Amino acid sequence: MRLKTEFKIGGEREMERNPNRQIHPSLCHTMPSIPGNSVSSNSHCRVVPKNYQHILALVFAVKEINENPEILPNITLGFHIYDSYYNERMTYRATLELLFTQQKFVPNYKCDTQESLLGVIGGLDFETSLHMAAILGVYKTPQLSYGSFAPEDSDQVQSTPFYRMVPNEAHQYTGIAQLLLHFGWTWVGFIAIEGESGERFLQSMQLLLSQRGICFAFSERTPKNTYWRILFSLSLKWLQIYKVIAESKASAVVVFGETKSMLCLRTMLIIGEITNGANTPVGKVWIMTAQLEFTEFFYQMTLSMEAFHGSISFRVHSKEVQGFRTFLQLINTLGTNEDIFLKLFWERAFRCSFPSSKTKKQVNKICTGKEKLEDLPSSGFETSMIGHSYSIYNAVYVVAHALHAIFRTRYKRRTMEDKGRWVLPNLQPWQLHPFLRSVSFNNSVGETVSFGESLELKNGFDITNFVIFPNNCFLRAKFGKIDLEAPTGKEFSIDDEKMVWHRSFKQVPPLSTCNPNCPPGSSKKKKEGEKFCCYDCSPCPQGKISSQKDMDNCNRCSEDRYPDKGQSQCIPKAIIFLSIKEHLGMSLASLALSLSMLTVLVLAIFIKNQDTPIVRANNRDLTYALLTSLLLCFLCPLLFLSPPERVICLLRQVAFAVIFTVTVSCVLAKTITVVLAFMATKPGSIMRKWVGKRLAGTTVFSCSLIQAGICTVWLITSPSFPHLDMHSTVGEMILECNEGSVTMFYCVLGYMGFLAMVSFVVAFLARKLPDSFNETKFITFSMLVFCSVWISFVPVYLSTKGKYMVAVEIFSILASSSGLLGSIFAPKCYIIVLRPYLNSKEQLIKRKF
Repeated sequence: MRLKTEFKIGGEREMERNPNRQIHPSLCHTMPSIPGNSVSSNSHCRVVPKNYQHILALVFAVKEINENPEILPNITLGFHIYDSYYNERMTYRATLELLFTQQKFVPNYKCDTQESLLGVIGGLDFETSLHMAAILGVYKTPQLSYGSFAPEDSDQVQSTPFYRMVPNEAHQYTGIAQLLLHFGWTWVGFIAIEGESGERFLQSMQLLLSQRGICFAFSERTPKNTYWRILFSLSLKWLQIYKVIAESKASAVVVFGETKSMLCLRTMLIIGEITNGANTPVGKVWIMTAQLEFTEFFYQMTLSMEAFHGSISFRVHSKEVQGFRTFLQLINTLGTNEDIFLKLFWERAFRCSFPSSKTKKQVNKICTGKEKLEDLPSSGFETSMIGHSYSIYNAVYVVAHALHAIFRTRYKRRTMEDKGRWVLPNLQPWQLHPFLRSVSFNNSVGETVSFGESLELKNGFDITNFVIFPNNCFLRAKFGKIDLEAPTGKEFSIDDEKMVWHRSFKQVPPLSTCNPNCPPGSSKKKKEGEKFCCYDCSPCPQGKISSQKDMDNCNRCSEDRYPDKGQSQCIPKAIIFLSIKEHLGMSLASLALSLSMLTVLVLAIFIKNQDTPIVRANNRDLTYALLTSLLLCFLCPLLFLSPPERVICLLRQVAFAVIFTVTVSCVLAKTITVVLAFMATKPGSIMRKWVGKRLAGTTVFSCSLIQAGICTVWLITSPSFPHLDMHSTVGEMILECNEGSVTMFYCVLGYMGFLAMVSFVVAFLARKLPDSFNETKFITFSMLVFCSVWISFVPVYLSTKGKYMVAVEIFSILASSSGLLGSIFAPKCYIIVLRPYLNSKEQLIKRKF
């Protein structure tokens, strides 16, 4: 037994195929094709040759299956082809004819038929499939939609299963949004077909794009015409749309529509260019949805397609099927006359006529039958399998594999007399649904075909670029894709290097914005009364940057960076500290070392002349201790010029405090010793027992011990530590020692100041004592210098930042120490070195200091 399972392919290119006849593809718009019509009845048809490939894809798939012994052995697939004529009434009629053509168009009547209608390949446009579903749903006949995107919220779709050979349209919307974002197109025009599908597209895109900062420059609706005879009556409407497109600043225009929308778009551009006298096409990047194809009537094939050079098109993912191109090349009118509409296609495509043709239109060229399909412009016919044809090819195989699954299920229960044959008695269309839902196979190009939960394929989209040649041929260059099987976030991918742009663009990719982009270093400022994509540019405030174009807000740099002059990027801050390698540090270090050597020289002079009266008269041991502490004071700045590490930070302020306290304590001990020595000269004075080395040593030790105690508390409670000051100066991070506790730091300074003030007061009061060895006048002056330096130090220290704060402290250390050294020891060294004759007991007694 040989059965024929018949398919119905919906859309604008459909006619019946009688099982006893061969293929009769119709390319008509105006006349219905019903059984019994002759070829002459199609002489008034408006032919769109390119869609003939859809029929040939169906024929090729059925031929492959019928010749393949691995699929449906002993079963032959057949098909009927009908035309919907873009008309609701004719769609319903064609669907009923498909269901009941063997019963002379009597619904629900079946009598002695060997043919089973088990599946329908629905219309190319969604509305055609939806009208068909209204009838097919009653009989639960499966419908596979090869070109339409059904909305998910449609009640009719939920009640009637659509097996969509295309992915969900929402993925295409997301892909368009990502494409616009990739090229920075935020001011975009939209053209959509009138009707529910067009409005749904615009609403979905507006919600999706507004969330991504993209605005509609305009949104125009193209008339949803059905017949060619009314196209030119809409020329005024098209001219208005063309004017909006041409005057808009938007370089990117998204076009949404059905298959015939491309005819309208091309006609609109032609009318607009002719009316406006434009010598060159309007320079726009046309972004076309997957439903659009370059379909043309035969007399449009010679019209220039230059306007679409560099256009971008989303296409349902497809691959070239092996053998299909060869199958097309073998088609010619000189072979078997199985396809009675092949000659009609041939005449329309090659603009010629056969001698026996009954068409009324006269052409000068005679068809030889040897013309080649590959010589036709791509807009007229493509020899490579396009996306819609690939979907039809897969749809046929889906039905075949579903039937094969049914056969295998029933094959296990067949009787012995059926051995060697596949039989399928009384199979009803509704029984095919469970097998269609679970079908899964690899097609001839190795791609997996299966339906998801929403009964749609997950084959994604290809993103192609149109390269138009002077002969109106074009190349679809794939430069991106939407891969639904890719990991999240990586579904969208494109390769810019493969992109070709329209020749009129001076800049590629072209700008498509409401206004020029705000350069780095500025941010967007909203324009009152305008869409959010239209804005002014405002420079970033001080301390903030914007590193990219069209930033909504300027951002602060991280603490370790600062803005450049253009406020467009953050530059790493330099880490600075007062180093001995820089000029200021080197100068201070040289001064400290010079004063240290001078102190060593003074100490050497005193040691060498230690037995002379002037050295012995000034408490020799206390003098050595003072000179040694002064030497350490001059060396102390070297700690401040070292890199601020943890150990350095712990030592330098403590060392400074203790050494200076010892120095001031020595001065205080000297002053007290002079006063007590004068008081001890009075008869009966009890001060005699206090005069001596023990008093001086006790004074120095006790005063220094108190300072050491303060420093110990400081180290225990809140010690100094290395710290990066990132805010005091612009462009620099100051590496410094944080004093930990400011209170303890000023306690240390205050204690030294207290000792200095006591020394100053005591020395000042004793400056006129009548003693030849009295040096209190020099001590008074040295303490005056010392106090003046450190009193000045506090405000200057607080008003400086960074390394200059350290330099101020070093300078104060050197200045105060130099004051002590010069005031106390300069006169003595002068006598010892330059006036040695004065360094005698007689001269000292004679002189009064």
